[in-house]
Amino acid sequence: MVTGIYECLFLFDSNHYARDPGGVSGSVQTLISDAGGEILVSRLWAEQRLAYQIKGHQKGTYWLTYFKLDTSKLKELNRACQLNESLLRFMFTRVDARLIDALVAHAQEKVVVPIDVLEKVAVGVGGGIDDDEEIEADDE
Repeated sequence: MVTGIYECLFLFDSNHYARDPGGVSGSVQTLISDAGGEILVSRLWAEQRLAYQIKGHQKGTYWLTYFKLDTSKLKELNRACQLNESLLRFMFTRVDARLIDALVAHAQEKVVVPIDVLEKVAVGVGGGIDDDEEIEADDE
């Protein structure tokens, strides 16, 4: 039994989502948990006009989810998503385990900045005056 970590971007029918946001987003959690998966983070991504019509819809609601699932259960989850009336499209992507902490933190809208970046920023902080300008000001 090999467990994979997946990202899925679901595209909901905006009309279904507007009528019952909790029920539609909860259906994603139910689909994943019924397949034996564990949700790491699940949230609204965006609601916007589509570039082209999908099943007669011009507007969609994007829902981002990261989850763990046995790889052999992915086909079962794929089929369950195809049968869900609220879903217009969905896409599963396997995520490298080394990246999952940063991706989940970003999805939770937490800022993750590596320590070496912070050190570079701290060194570059100044008063906004060049050294040459300070010397010229002292000479006068």
